[in-house]
Amino acid sequence: MDRTCEERPAEDGSDEENPDSTETPVRIRDTPEDIVLEAPATGLAFHPARDLLAAGDVDGDVFVFSYSCQEGETKELWSSGHHLKSCRAVAFSEDGQKLVTVSKDKAIHVLDVEQGRLERRISKAHGALLRWGLWPSPLLCSLYSGDGCLGVFNIRRRRFELLSEPQSGDLTSVTLMKYGKKVACGSGEGTIYLFNWNGFGATSDRFALRAESIDCMVPVTESLLCAGSTDGVIRAVNILPNRVVGTVGQHAGEPVEKLALCHCGHLLASSGHDQRLKFWSMAQLRAVVVEDYRRRKKKGGPLRALSSKAWSTADFFAGLREEGEDCAAQGGEEREDDRD
Repeated sequence: MDRTCEERPAEDGSDEENPDSTETPVRIRDTPEDIVLEAPATGLAFHPARDLLAAGDVDGDVFVFSYSCQEGETKELWSSGHHLKSCRAVAFSEDGQKLVTVSKDKAIHVLDVEQGRLERRISKAHGALLRWGLWPSPLLCSLYSGDGCLGVFNIRRRRFELLSEPQSGDLTSVTLMKYGKKVACGSGEGTIYLFNWNGFGATSDRFALRAESIDCMVPVTESLLCAGSTDGVIRAVNILPNRVVGTVGQHAGEPVEKLALCHCGHLLASSGHDQRLKFWSMAQLRAVVVEDYRRRKKKGGPLRALSSKAWSTADFFAGLREEGEDCAAQGGEEREDDRD
């Protein structure tokens, strides 16, 4: 197994047997290098045991990469272009031997992980466009939708168990928290809705983030999750007590499309409209302790950075403002950002 996720001392490139060696020192990074794609990735998943990352893009192509903190060792292993339309989601099987992909063309594909060979194609698997859900148990599946409702589907009985009351915003993402006792849903209005397990009819709690939209979420611990937003910021959020504790990364000026956590939990991967797959260290976030007591702080103040590559929100938005001001000055007139 690749040792990317394990703690390793940095190599200094010295050669004890040959001190006059002129070999280039091997550089060890905190995180693997960015991966640049030709189109934005709309599906992202880590292998359950190996240092492999799968991505599906809006052109319907699927890629598998090996990643490493050793510079120059992150590389593409294979790609597949079997889907006719954009790939909505990718997921490895539990044993890591198969890769399942879901597409806007309503098809499900099963690929061999080693060679990328298409082993099974289920054409028109659904009558409508597919969206990914959450499988918290062998019996039940939680699905989110654009109508603001959370649905619970019984897989064994093949029927809907119930549908929640509609929320004020579209539900865009869902994840399981608190040892399966809570279901957290992100929304297009920047609010996280919490449901009790076996109590999906109405929300048990909700709280708003300073975000335009919460487009994707991934749990890091039973209380901490990372949420990607349209404003390009990846926020670290604690659930019960509900706190936004800081930022772990960003795609400058571009929406965050997908998030995934590696098998050892030390690396977070993100994809954005900038066509990059980025890696972020989880070391600082895992050391955060959130107290029940909420200290007073300046409303609207900046969020602290929780990784070496992350910016605080003050630096992040200041950089965007400066870039926008430069463009306006060169054009001779000011224009408002359509996203505000």
